[in-house]
This record gives sequence, C-alpha cells and structure tokens, in this order.
Amino acid sequence: MTDAVRRPAPSSGEGISRSLLNALPHPTIMVDRRNHIVHANDAAEMFFQSSASVLARYPLDHYVPFGSPVLAVLDQARHARSPVTAYRVDVSNPRLGSESIVDVYATPVSDFEGHLAVMFQEQTMAERMERQLTHRTAARSVSSLAAMLAHEIKNPLSGIRGAAQLLETSVEDEDRALTKLITDEADRIVKLVDKMEVFSDERPIEREAVNIHTVLDHVKRLAQSGFARHIRFVDNYDPSLPPVFANRDQLIQVFLNLVKNAAEAIGPAMDGEIVLGTSYKPGVRLSVPGTAERLILPLEFVVRDNGPGVPDDIAAHLFDPFVTTKANGSGLGLALVAKIIGGHGGVVECESQPKRTIFRILMPAYNPIGEEA
Repeated sequence: MTDAVRRPAPSSGEGISRSLLNALPHPTIMVDRRNHIVHANDAAEMFFQSSASVLARYPLDHYVPFGSPVLAVLDQARHARSPVTAYRVDVSNPRLGSESIVDVYATPVSDFEGHLAVMFQEQTMAERMERQLTHRTAARSVSSLAAMLAHEIKNPLSGIRGAAQLLETSVEDEDRALTKLITDEADRIVKLVDKMEVFSDERPIEREAVNIHTVLDHVKRLAQSGFARHIRFVDNYDPSLPPVFANRDQLIQVFLNLVKNAAEAIGPAMDGEIVLGTSYKPGVRLSVPGTAERLILPLEFVVRDNGPGVPDDIAAHLFDPFVTTKANGSGLGLALVAKIIGGHGGVVECESQPKRTIFRILMPAYNPIGEEA
C-alpha cells in the first residue's frame, strides 16, 4: 500500500475531531509523508476551491505555486519533529483566483508517522483593514476639497459664463464658437464640482434593515435595460442571509457604480459575464488600529466580472480620487463607493487578474434591537 492511499484509521472520536477542525476559521489540512492531503476542513475546501475528495487526489504541490516555500516548511517540520512557522508566504496561483498571502503553521501529528497538520492563516483581512483606513482618509481629504471647491470655484464660474454669454451677442460669427467653448467648459467644471459636493455631505446616514437581494435585483434590472443589456448576469445568493444595516438608496448607488464599471470593463464582448454574490462570514470581526472600535462584518457581497482586469499600475490606488482607466472618466466613482461603504462601517476591496475582477464588500448585519450585529 502506498502513502498516497494510506489513510488514518477511523476512530470513535473522528466525528468530534472533524467537527472541531471544521469549527476552525482558518484553512487546515493533514498531509501524509508524501504530502498527499488526507484531511481538509471546510475552510480549506473554500480556500483551495475544491472539495476534500478532490483535494485528496493530488499532493499539496499541485495546489501551491512551483517551488513554494510551503513545501520547505513541511520538510523542516518533519526533520525537526516539531512545529515550524513561516510568515507572509505567497501561495497565489490561478486556482485560488487571486493574490493570497498566508502565514503557514506545520506540526507533526504524533499518532501518524510522517503526517503533518498544516494551517494557513490568511493575511488579507489585516490588509483589508489597512487599505480601508487609507480609503477613508482619502475620502475625508476629498470632502474638505469638495467643500472648498464648491465655494471658491462655482461662484467665479457663474461670472465667467455670464460674461461669455454677453460677449456672444457682440462678436462676429467666427468668434462665437470661442464664446460657446467658454460656456461649455464652465458648465463641465460645474458638473464636476457638483459630483464632488457629494463627498462633503457628512450628515449621519439614515439606516434600516435592507434586503440586499432586492437591492441587487433592482440594480441588475437597471443594468439589463441599459448599459449592460448584452451581458449575462449570474446570481450566487445565500437565501438565508439576514438583512444588512444600511441605507438602501446609497447601496443602490454603490452597486450601480460597481456593475457599470464591470460592464464598461467587459466592453462589447459577447461572452461578458457579471456575477452578483452574497454570503455570510460569521468569523469576521475586526479591531480598528489605535482605537477601541470593533467592526463586526459578517455579510459579504461580491461583484465579479470576466473583463480584462485592473492595470497593475493603478490597482493599489483604485479607490483614490481621480484615479481612472477611462478616457472620459472623472475618477470619483470608486472613491464615492469607498466613502459610502466606510460611512456604513464596512470594508471594500478589489482583487483583479485577467478574466476575473472581484469587488468584495463586507458590511454589518441588522440587529432587531437597532444596532449593528
């Protein structure tokens, strides 16, 4: 019998052990001496995007990048016969669908010679929090800028526009095009300032219990009747999801922005697809650095498209104001998304690679008492 098919014998406590493994929020597997996966908890199935039965078909090196430090960690743990930890290990590959940085913990299993228990602790959550705080800082800076622009620019622009209109009545026909250019450009700047004034609105958000699926269905109908009529939509909803504690109109604005961006990224391609997904993540509880505030964000909403992806040179600044890949874009749409989600106490992030761009939003659930849960 080879190691590839040798499995630990079932015991009376196996059911309890499996339940304990599945209760762990981190992906955890057991590998034999040839690194074949013999056990995987629920979190590991989600992490590797394969069922335990499929994972058992191949050794671990099939699921991690070639030459991954993960395999060296396993060798060290076997050689030392003691736990070994490696921090910030890159296990990104197309199978996982996105960049994935993890801490790896490997420890020998005393009852089975050569077997190791391996746990992967994802670093993305801490990085999400850091990015979100950056997005909120950027949104606050835009708020101050918007308030200043509204006062200092709109009034002079109205004078410039009025003067151009007066000139239009007294100039020759060949110069009238210039006065028209002045008025059109003044109107364009006013519209841009009007968009930015949204950022200066710091009034408390009126929130209530909102069914996210009705919001997503509404956005989908709007998209399919207009800018995304040629794109296939796929729903991947958790029907048991509790309500989100949010402002319905602002959520529509957020998802309409994200779906429109996805449709524009896909372009006229006939195989375009946008996936709208919802799920419940009970283990997501974040502490805000430097404060006693805790964010409890069990609701996850996803907008995924199969467009060309976000260029690497702007990916890190995607939610900053005035960052855009569109020739005629203002670069304020995703900054507004970050402001709205941040105002709700949530987190928004983007993972992108060709044919797979994911915008992921984590938000609080509604508590009947009237507080976030």
